[in-house]
Amino acid sequence: MNDLPQSLRLEPVTFEQLPGWRADNASALLPAMADCLHHIRTVKPYRTGQLGLTADDLAPLLEKAAGVAKGDGAALRNLLEQECRPFLIRRTDGGAGFVTAFYEPDIEVSDHRDAYYRFPFYRRPDDLIDLDDSNRPEGIDASYVFGRNGPEGVDHYPDRRAIDQGYLEGRGLEIAWAKSKVDVFYVHVQGAARLRYADGRVGRITYAAKAGHPFSGIGKLLLDRGEIPSAAMSMQAIRAWLAAHPDDVDEVLWHNRSYIFFREVDAGDLSRGPVAAAKVPLVAGRSLAVDRLIHTFGFPFFIHSESLTRLYGGKPFARLMLALDTGSAIVGPARGDIFTGSGDEAGDAAGAVRNDADFYILIPKQAAARFG
Repeated sequence: MNDLPQSLRLEPVTFEQLPGWRADNASALLPAMADCLHHIRTVKPYRTGQLGLTADDLAPLLEKAAGVAKGDGAALRNLLEQECRPFLIRRTDGGAGFVTAFYEPDIEVSDHRDAYYRFPFYRRPDDLIDLDDSNRPEGIDASYVFGRNGPEGVDHYPDRRAIDQGYLEGRGLEIAWAKSKVDVFYVHVQGAARLRYADGRVGRITYAAKAGHPFSGIGKLLLDRGEIPSAAMSMQAIRAWLAAHPDDVDEVLWHNRSYIFFREVDAGDLSRGPVAAAKVPLVAGRSLAVDRLIHTFGFPFFIHSESLTRLYGGKPFARLMLALDTGSAIVGPARGDIFTGSGDEAGDAAGAVRNDADFYILIPKQAAARFG
């Protein structure tokens, strides 16, 4: 039997106990399942999380899903019922599961700096190194997975404030320039973006690395200061506050010392989402960012939130999803970030999602036997 992380326990349930299970047509996930199988078979297996589920546990299910006809939600549902056992993920601290949402922004950019386009998206610098137990110096916490290879050895990488104040200038790392520092900040939070150039070109950038400092939400900062009431907290409310307080923008953004570096990727099919941490395109409304230390990419989850009604028809959220991404703020066994799509409408949908939710993981039966 698997030794579970202390933060969770798995409670066996039946598919009949999943609220809204039979009403959900999840056939939009079939291309993503095929993409995950291709990645596992031809690139490399996904890293195993603390739950102990492996790419080998997942691959047979994905192979069988490849035989389901396009658009056939009933056949996919029947396959999952035959091949998997659902488990409710319980937090051992008694807390509820929790979901937020993210999207792929559309940003107007220029490939050169001028009086209007002044705020850069940076590529990964050559003095940024990966840290692990073999090279992490004393004094750098184990949570730091990146550092700087500096003149006096390995140390902390400069943070958001230092980079905004020019640490990386003159090194040719700029991918493109945006008009708004706040827009750049939110692309950092989302981890990807579509870049729209004046000549009609569309590019895409996605996460490449980060400076290593912990993520600190500016929403919590403004909440703690009493600037935005809890009931009104949303991405839109934060943006409105920043627009109304231009002299405070730097100080608030610098509260989040984390800084993200990007890489350019083929824009590909713009009807599909960006390629994220699982190295496959995200599916709007069906892709979930999870805690990668605990969970393994590619596994199916069923997420139910009675209070989350702002997405998809005003009904309680009840959807089959795949774990295809991760994020600095996504920490814990029943914590997820729902990908809502690309562009402003998706951003509006994502901005106010902060809801308790039940997390069910669907485990292939052979692997499920290890959990009792």
